[in-house]
Amino acid sequence: MFKIKKKADKPKPTILYNVIEDYSEFDAPGNVTACAMTHQEDLPGHAKVLSESYEVPLETMVTLLTEGGVYVYPQVGGLLTRGLFACIIDPAAVAPKQSFVLDLMQFAEAEQLARARSLALPDAAFQVFTSTLPEELKAKLQQKNLGLDYRTLDRAVAKGGDIKYIDFRKDWSPHFKRLCIMPDGRLVETGGLEEFAQLHGITSAQAKTLVEQGGTLEVNGEILACQIVNGQPAVARFTSKNYAKAKELVTAKGLHIMDALSEVAYNDPVMMRSLVRKELSGGR
Repeated sequence: MFKIKKKADKPKPTILYNVIEDYSEFDAPGNVTACAMTHQEDLPGHAKVLSESYEVPLETMVTLLTEGGVYVYPQVGGLLTRGLFACIIDPAAVAPKQSFVLDLMQFAEAEQLARARSLALPDAAFQVFTSTLPEELKAKLQQKNLGLDYRTLDRAVAKGGDIKYIDFRKDWSPHFKRLCIMPDGRLVETGGLEEFAQLHGITSAQAKTLVEQGGTLEVNGEILACQIVNGQPAVARFTSKNYAKAKELVTAKGLHIMDALSEVAYNDPVMMRSLVRKELSGGR
Protein backbone atom coordinates (compact mmCIF):
# COMPACT_ATOMS: atom_id res chain seq x y z
CA MET A 1 0.00 0.00 0.00
CA PHE A 2 1.04 3.53 -0.64
CA LYS A 3 1.38 5.65 2.45
CA ILE A 4 -0.41 8.94 2.02
CA LYS A 5 1.44 11.80 3.61
CA LYS A 6 -0.60 14.14 5.68
CA LYS A 7 -0.23 17.73 4.61
CA ALA A 8 1.62 19.82 7.13
CA ASP A 9 -0.56 22.33 8.87
CA LYS A 10 0.05 25.87 7.78
CA PRO A 11 1.63 28.00 10.51
CA LYS A 12 -0.95 30.10 12.26
CA PRO A 13 -0.59 33.84 11.63
CA THR A 14 0.71 35.93 14.48
CA ILE A 15 -2.06 37.58 16.47
CA LEU A 16 -0.75 40.71 18.14
CA TYR A 17 -3.94 42.22 19.56
CA ASN A 18 -7.27 40.97 20.83
CA VAL A 19 -8.54 44.24 22.34
CA ILE A 20 -8.79 47.26 20.05
CA GLU A 21 -10.30 50.64 20.91
CA ASP A 22 -10.45 53.26 18.18
CA TYR A 23 -9.84 56.91 19.08
CA SER A 24 -8.69 57.90 15.60
CA GLU A 25 -11.54 60.41 15.16
CA PHE A 26 -10.02 62.73 17.76
CA ASP A 27 -7.90 65.69 16.74
CA ALA A 28 -4.21 65.11 16.24
CA PRO A 29 -1.96 64.32 18.01
CA GLY A 30 -4.41 62.39 20.23
CA ASN A 31 -5.86 60.42 17.32
CA VAL A 32 -4.71 56.89 18.20
CA THR A 33 -5.96 53.33 18.11
CA ALA A 34 -5.28 51.56 21.42
CA CYS A 35 -4.30 48.00 20.47
CA ALA A 36 -3.90 45.65 23.44
CA MET A 37 -3.15 41.99 24.05
CA THR A 38 -4.22 39.76 26.95
CA HIS A 39 -2.29 36.67 25.83
CA GLN A 40 1.45 36.18 26.23
CA GLU A 41 3.50 38.39 23.93
CA ASP A 42 4.95 36.84 20.76
CA LEU A 43 8.11 38.92 20.98
CA PRO A 44 9.63 38.04 17.57
CA GLY A 45 6.33 38.64 15.77
CA HIS A 46 5.56 41.78 17.73
CA ALA A 47 9.02 43.22 17.08
CA LYS A 48 8.92 42.34 13.37
CA VAL A 49 5.65 44.14 12.73
CA LEU A 50 6.50 47.21 14.80
CA SER A 51 9.93 47.37 13.16
CA GLU A 52 8.31 47.50 9.74
CA SER A 53 5.59 49.91 10.80
CA TYR A 54 7.89 52.46 12.39
CA GLU A 55 11.16 51.92 10.47
CA VAL A 56 13.09 50.99 13.59
CA PRO A 57 15.89 48.41 13.11
CA LEU A 58 14.65 44.97 14.14
CA GLU A 59 17.38 44.32 16.71
CA THR A 60 16.73 47.72 18.26
CA MET A 61 13.00 47.00 18.39
CA VAL A 62 13.60 43.68 20.15
CA THR A 63 15.72 45.48 22.75
CA LEU A 64 13.09 48.21 23.23
CA LEU A 65 10.30 45.66 23.71
CA THR A 66 12.48 43.75 26.17
CA GLU A 67 14.06 46.55 28.19
CA GLY A 68 12.05 49.67 27.35
CA GLY A 69 13.50 52.98 26.16
CA VAL A 70 13.32 55.27 23.15
CA TYR A 71 14.58 55.28 19.58
CA VAL A 72 15.24 58.77 18.23
CA TYR A 73 15.00 58.86 14.45
CA PRO A 74 18.28 59.84 12.76
CA GLN A 75 18.76 63.17 11.06
CA VAL A 76 18.22 63.47 7.33
CA GLY A 77 20.56 65.90 5.62
CA GLY A 78 21.54 67.31 8.99
CA LEU A 79 17.93 67.91 10.02
CA LEU A 80 15.56 66.03 12.28
CA THR A 81 12.47 65.15 10.29
CA ARG A 82 10.81 62.69 12.69
CA GLY A 83 10.46 62.37 16.44
CA LEU A 84 10.89 59.14 18.38
CA PHE A 85 9.46 55.71 19.09
CA ALA A 86 9.11 54.78 22.76
CA CYS A 87 8.40 51.64 24.73
CA ILE A 88 7.58 52.10 28.42
CA ILE A 89 7.90 49.13 30.77
CA ASP A 90 6.71 49.39 34.38
CA PRO A 91 9.52 48.04 36.65
CA ALA A 92 6.86 46.89 39.12
CA ALA A 93 4.97 45.09 36.32
CA VAL A 94 1.72 46.68 37.48
CA ALA A 95 0.94 48.63 34.30
CA PRO A 96 1.14 46.89 30.92
CA LYS A 97 3.99 47.57 28.51
CA GLN A 98 3.10 50.58 26.32
CA SER A 99 4.53 51.75 23.01
CA PHE A 100 3.86 54.92 21.01
CA VAL A 101 5.45 57.48 18.70
CA LEU A 102 5.99 61.21 19.14
CA ASP A 103 5.99 63.55 16.17
CA LEU A 104 8.70 66.18 15.81
CA MET A 105 6.85 68.84 17.83
CA GLN A 106 6.08 66.42 20.65
CA PHE A 107 9.69 65.25 20.64
CA ALA A 108 10.89 68.84 21.10
CA GLU A 109 8.40 69.29 23.94
CA ALA A 110 9.63 66.08 25.58
CA GLU A 111 13.25 67.21 25.40
CA GLN A 112 12.35 70.55 26.99
CA LEU A 113 10.37 68.79 29.73
CA ALA A 114 13.24 66.39 30.40
CA ARG A 115 15.68 69.28 30.85
CA ALA A 116 13.33 71.43 32.90
CA ARG A 117 12.38 68.69 35.36
CA SER A 118 15.52 66.54 35.20
CA LEU A 119 13.54 63.62 33.82
CA ALA A 120 14.77 60.71 31.76
CA LEU A 121 13.69 61.13 28.13
CA PRO A 122 11.36 58.06 28.16
CA ASP A 123 9.52 59.46 31.20
CA ALA A 124 9.20 62.89 29.62
CA ALA A 125 8.04 61.34 26.33
CA PHE A 126 5.36 59.35 28.17
CA GLN A 127 4.09 62.48 29.93
CA VAL A 128 3.92 64.44 26.68
CA PHE A 129 2.20 61.59 24.85
CA THR A 130 -0.44 60.88 27.48
CA SER A 131 -1.24 64.58 27.88
CA THR A 132 -2.55 64.65 24.30
CA LEU A 133 -4.87 61.66 24.58
CA PRO A 134 -8.68 61.95 24.69
CA GLU A 135 -10.02 62.29 28.22
CA GLU A 136 -11.93 59.01 27.94
CA LEU A 137 -8.72 57.12 27.13
CA LYS A 138 -6.76 58.93 29.84
CA ALA A 139 -9.34 57.77 32.39
CA LYS A 140 -9.19 54.19 31.13
CA LEU A 141 -5.41 54.13 31.41
CA GLN A 142 -5.76 54.84 35.13
CA GLN A 143 -7.82 51.67 35.53
CA LYS A 144 -6.66 48.09 35.47
CA ASN A 145 -7.05 46.49 32.04
CA LEU A 146 -8.47 49.73 30.61
CA GLY A 147 -11.48 49.29 32.88
CA LEU A 148 -12.78 46.38 30.79
CA ASP A 149 -15.50 44.20 32.29
CA TYR A 150 -14.05 40.73 31.79
CA ARG A 151 -17.46 39.17 32.38
CA THR A 152 -18.64 40.61 29.08
CA LEU A 153 -15.49 39.87 27.05
CA ASP A 154 -15.18 37.04 24.60
CA ARG A 155 -13.92 33.98 26.50
CA ALA A 156 -10.90 33.63 24.20
CA VAL A 157 -9.86 37.16 25.15
CA ALA A 158 -10.69 36.98 28.84
CA LYS A 159 -8.89 33.69 29.47
CA GLY A 160 -5.58 35.36 28.59
CA GLY A 161 -5.77 37.29 31.84
CA ASP A 162 -4.52 40.83 32.32
CA ILE A 163 -3.51 43.03 29.39
CA LYS A 164 0.18 42.39 28.69
CA TYR A 165 0.89 45.35 26.39
CA ILE A 166 -0.74 48.26 24.59
CA ASP A 167 0.47 49.74 21.31
CA PHE A 168 -0.93 53.19 20.64
CA ARG A 169 -0.95 53.08 16.87
CA LYS A 170 -1.46 55.86 14.34
CA ASP A 171 -0.73 53.88 11.20
CA TRP A 172 -3.45 52.88 8.79
CA SER A 173 -3.62 49.20 9.66
CA PRO A 174 -4.04 48.35 13.33
CA HIS A 175 -4.59 44.73 12.30
CA PHE A 176 -1.58 44.81 9.95
CA LYS A 177 -3.81 43.69 7.13
CA ARG A 178 -4.19 45.67 3.94
CA LEU A 179 -7.35 45.08 1.92
CA CYS A 180 -7.37 45.77 -1.81
CA ILE A 181 -10.28 45.49 -4.25
CA MET A 182 -9.00 43.61 -7.28
CA PRO A 183 -10.35 44.04 -10.84
CA ASP A 184 -12.14 40.67 -10.64
CA GLY A 185 -14.02 41.68 -7.50
CA ARG A 186 -11.86 39.83 -4.98
CA LEU A 187 -11.02 41.59 -1.74
CA VAL A 188 -7.42 40.51 -1.20
CA GLU A 189 -5.74 40.81 2.19
CA THR A 190 -2.00 41.24 2.61
CA GLY A 191 -0.03 41.35 5.83
CA GLY A 192 2.81 43.80 5.32
CA LEU A 193 4.43 46.19 2.89
CA GLU A 194 6.57 43.44 1.35
CA GLU A 195 3.56 41.18 0.77
CA PHE A 196 1.53 44.12 -0.56
CA ALA A 197 4.36 45.04 -2.94
CA GLN A 198 4.73 41.44 -4.15
CA LEU A 199 1.00 41.13 -4.82
CA HIS A 200 1.07 44.11 -7.17
CA GLY A 201 4.55 43.67 -8.60
CA ILE A 202 5.88 46.96 -7.27
CA THR A 203 8.81 47.91 -5.06
CA SER A 204 8.53 48.25 -1.29
CA ALA A 205 9.35 51.96 -1.63
CA GLN A 206 6.48 52.43 -4.08
CA ALA A 207 4.13 50.51 -1.79
CA LYS A 208 5.11 52.60 1.22
CA THR A 209 4.60 55.89 -0.63
CA LEU A 210 1.23 54.78 -1.96
CA VAL A 211 -0.28 53.62 1.34
CA GLU A 212 1.08 56.55 3.33
CA GLN A 213 0.38 59.39 0.90
CA GLY A 214 -2.39 58.02 -1.29
CA GLY A 215 -2.58 58.62 -5.05
CA THR A 216 -2.20 56.39 -8.07
CA LEU A 217 0.48 54.16 -9.53
CA GLU A 218 0.46 52.66 -13.03
CA VAL A 219 1.31 48.94 -13.01
CA ASN A 220 1.60 47.07 -16.32
CA GLY A 221 -1.10 49.13 -18.00
CA GLU A 222 -3.42 48.93 -15.00
CA ILE A 223 -3.76 51.49 -12.22
CA LEU A 224 -3.40 51.00 -8.48
CA ALA A 225 -5.22 53.70 -6.51
CA CYS A 226 -5.15 54.54 -2.82
CA GLN A 227 -7.43 57.15 -1.28
CA ILE A 228 -6.90 58.26 2.33
CA VAL A 229 -10.24 58.75 4.11
CA ASN A 230 -10.21 59.79 7.78
CA GLY A 231 -6.60 58.71 7.96
CA GLN A 232 -7.39 55.25 6.62
CA PRO A 233 -6.51 54.20 3.05
CA ALA A 234 -8.88 52.50 0.64
CA VAL A 235 -6.97 50.60 -2.04
CA ALA A 236 -8.24 49.34 -5.38
CA ARG A 237 -6.68 48.05 -8.59
CA PHE A 238 -8.32 48.85 -11.91
CA THR A 239 -8.03 47.13 -15.27
CA SER A 240 -6.63 49.06 -18.22
CA LYS A 241 -10.20 49.25 -19.58
CA ASN A 242 -11.55 50.87 -16.41
CA TYR A 243 -8.50 53.11 -16.22
CA ALA A 244 -9.30 54.32 -19.74
CA LYS A 245 -12.91 55.01 -18.67
CA ALA A 246 -11.65 57.07 -15.74
CA LYS A 247 -9.37 59.13 -17.97
CA GLU A 248 -12.34 59.80 -20.26
CA LEU A 249 -14.31 61.11 -17.27
CA VAL A 250 -11.39 63.35 -16.32
CA THR A 251 -11.51 64.91 -19.80
CA ALA A 252 -15.29 65.03 -20.17
CA LYS A 253 -16.27 66.18 -16.67
CA GLY A 254 -13.09 67.82 -15.42
CA LEU A 255 -12.89 65.35 -12.51
CA HIS A 256 -9.79 64.57 -10.49
CA ILE A 257 -8.47 61.14 -11.45
CA MET A 258 -9.28 59.74 -7.97
CA ASP A 259 -12.89 60.92 -8.23
CA ALA A 260 -13.11 59.48 -11.74
CA LEU A 261 -11.78 56.11 -10.57
CA SER A 262 -14.26 56.09 -7.67
CA GLU A 263 -17.13 56.72 -10.10
CA VAL A 264 -15.92 53.92 -12.34
CA ALA A 265 -15.66 51.53 -9.38
CA TYR A 266 -19.15 52.31 -8.11
CA ASN A 267 -20.55 51.60 -11.55
CA ASP A 268 -18.67 48.33 -11.93
CA PRO A 269 -20.79 45.50 -10.45
CA VAL A 270 -17.82 43.11 -10.45
CA MET A 271 -15.62 45.39 -8.34
CA MET A 272 -18.44 46.29 -5.99
CA ARG A 273 -19.68 42.80 -5.19
CA SER A 274 -16.95 42.07 -2.64
CA LEU A 275 -17.68 45.32 -0.79
CA VAL A 276 -21.38 44.48 -0.72
CA ARG A 277 -20.59 41.07 0.79
CA LYS A 278 -18.25 42.70 3.29
CA GLU A 279 -20.93 45.16 4.40
CA LEU A 280 -23.56 42.40 4.71
CA SER A 281 -21.21 40.32 6.85
CA GLY A 282 -20.48 43.32 9.10
CA GLY A 283 -16.79 43.37 8.23
CA ARG A 284 -14.64 46.36 9.00
